[in-house]
Amino acid sequence: MRPHAVTAPHGAERDDGYYWLRDDKRENPDVLAYLQAENAYADSVLAPLKGVQDRLYDEIVGRIKQDDSSVPYRERGWWYYSRFESGKDYPIHARRQDGDGVDALSIQQANDAGDFAGEQVLLDVNRLAEGKDYYQVGAWEVSQDNRLLAYAEDLNGRRQYTVRFIDLETGQTLPDAVAGVSPNLVWADDNKTLFYVENDPDTLLTKRVKKHVLGTPAGADAQVYEEQDDSFYMGVGRTRDDRFICIVVDSTVSNEMRCAPAADPREFTVLAPRERDVEYDADHLGDRWVIRTNADGATNFKLVTAPTGSTSRADWQDLVAHDEAVFIEDFALFDGFLAVSERSDALERIRLRKFDDSGADGSEEYVKADEPAYSMGLSANPESDSDWLRYGYTSLTTPATTYELNVKTGERRQLKQQPVPGYDPSQYVTERVWAPARDGSTRIPVTLVYRKGFQKDGTAPLLQYGYGSYGMSMDPGFSATSVSLLDRGVVYAIAHIRGGQEMGRKWYEDGKLLNKVNTFTDFIDVTDFLVKEGYAAPDRVAAYGGSAGGLLVGAVANMAPEKYDVILSQVPFVDVATTMLDPSIPLTTNEYDEWGNPEQKEFYDYIVRYSPYDNLEAKAYPAMFVGTGLWDSQVQYWEPAKYIARLRDLNTGERPVVFRTNMEAGHGGKSGRFRRFREQAEMYAFMLDQLGVADTP
Repeated sequence: MRPHAVTAPHGAERDDGYYWLRDDKRENPDVLAYLQAENAYADSVLAPLKGVQDRLYDEIVGRIKQDDSSVPYRERGWWYYSRFESGKDYPIHARRQDGDGVDALSIQQANDAGDFAGEQVLLDVNRLAEGKDYYQVGAWEVSQDNRLLAYAEDLNGRRQYTVRFIDLETGQTLPDAVAGVSPNLVWADDNKTLFYVENDPDTLLTKRVKKHVLGTPAGADAQVYEEQDDSFYMGVGRTRDDRFICIVVDSTVSNEMRCAPAADPREFTVLAPRERDVEYDADHLGDRWVIRTNADGATNFKLVTAPTGSTSRADWQDLVAHDEAVFIEDFALFDGFLAVSERSDALERIRLRKFDDSGADGSEEYVKADEPAYSMGLSANPESDSDWLRYGYTSLTTPATTYELNVKTGERRQLKQQPVPGYDPSQYVTERVWAPARDGSTRIPVTLVYRKGFQKDGTAPLLQYGYGSYGMSMDPGFSATSVSLLDRGVVYAIAHIRGGQEMGRKWYEDGKLLNKVNTFTDFIDVTDFLVKEGYAAPDRVAAYGGSAGGLLVGAVANMAPEKYDVILSQVPFVDVATTMLDPSIPLTTNEYDEWGNPEQKEFYDYIVRYSPYDNLEAKAYPAMFVGTGLWDSQVQYWEPAKYIARLRDLNTGERPVVFRTNMEAGHGGKSGRFRRFREQAEMYAFMLDQLGVADTP
């Protein structure tokens, strides 16, 4: 420990004896030696489990069709898709030209047969990643004339990308390069101008929109827009009909869009001026804007329209009215209908509103689902003149499936289901149950999956997952990695706790700012309910969360350590007060409306009350597996490093604590699909050992 005072503007002061573990440049030899020593200790603790880890890894990889490909989608006369080759970590992004007899199914059949005649490879990420410890392509965009490709690459996981360009007619990589950007790219109609978002080099906040003209030096790129308010993120995109390029700025509680004609993007006009607590996102088709917004008290959002030239909310007219029981998440515009992605009772659904020949609103219907708990959402639908809606469907027992539904005839066809060799969905059962919260009036939705034959006799091991922040809903989706747990008798549960948006906007509001503790107590109450109902043994429960979910399980470990045998925590946000007091750290300023600004005493006192790092104390803690990435830009590595250091000094228990730092990775872990499975197998082997689960499936 090395004394270090962390002060707040209102005079509060905390001594942070582990602050020395922070090294913004990742060069301090003492810090690097500490992290390497923790990795060496992790190696020694986990060495006896190497056989279990290898078996889990082999099982997981065995359920993956290694030469799989995505469902092709058509755009401007080409069919685009991504595919993998056996044994390789990274995708190949490719396309085929449209023509007679060419459609999504025929291309998939050719890919499955290994017939790549007529294919044009856009990016072979395996080749680009050769010789690199970390590599990721964050975004790629083809110009409107289909001749040029821009892509953004990251070499260390810190999400500072460099844009590079390829001439698709010659295959030549052009000399242009633009560094320090976010993975967010848009071509103008002149097919030589690329709009991109520049990051602040220190905070990594998206600060400026610039435009690069091919053949000119990046240092001469003109600035199009600069955001002065650090509580806003920024992005660029095209509207549905390709008529406009839009700059979008988003904070937790407000949005603003400014758009320019894609054919002449010199002047960007604000669609509606930003206003605190008014959120909106818009798309354009035909002669109108369609806008999703919470304006005028529409807590769960509604859809409105505005004429093409509108610049004021006064022009907005309701299209899909607000409903207190239905949360509108997204929408897609088509020439003959509108598709609305929404949720009610913690389940997703897609509403179709058809238009008659005059364009007036017509009948409505819903896309049907087949299971009691599932996830359904809009998929790639790049062409507005189609009668076919493409959507995705999955559940904890159903692998990801892509469907097309003909809105006129009602015909539904399955385009693809994620192949899972050796998996039989009939051997697994999914359930939706409701756990009572301690307030006596709130019911928390919980999605469960287990292997058929499971008995609710209170003896089973349980892995309970949660997130509960940013309004992000953790909908039930199939995971090939979880099957190995289910086959060993583990029950897997997703706790849809407050702070997410599964039950609408109020569900989110009741789990943020000065209501944040509800997120943690909901998770604990779900555990109590599942144990009481016989889904799990009281001494065989594991809790799992990552990033803000790491905050969740860290808080839970402090509040109810006796209820959990093992905590799994990846890239955890555990030092809330110190981080939120430092605006130089990425994400801090944008998240004042999520956690509260601790420069204000009311929020400081509340945050310190639950922050996992600040609430560690001398008592017995569960076994823990904590992971981080040295180059993480979302949650800096020193948060979990400090947390583990303090925990080791205070923990009076004897359960093992493992801290693993990926020295070449960022927030998402190592790059490459197989490397990530190796990491997950290591973590799951540790958990199974702590829960006393036999290694034999």
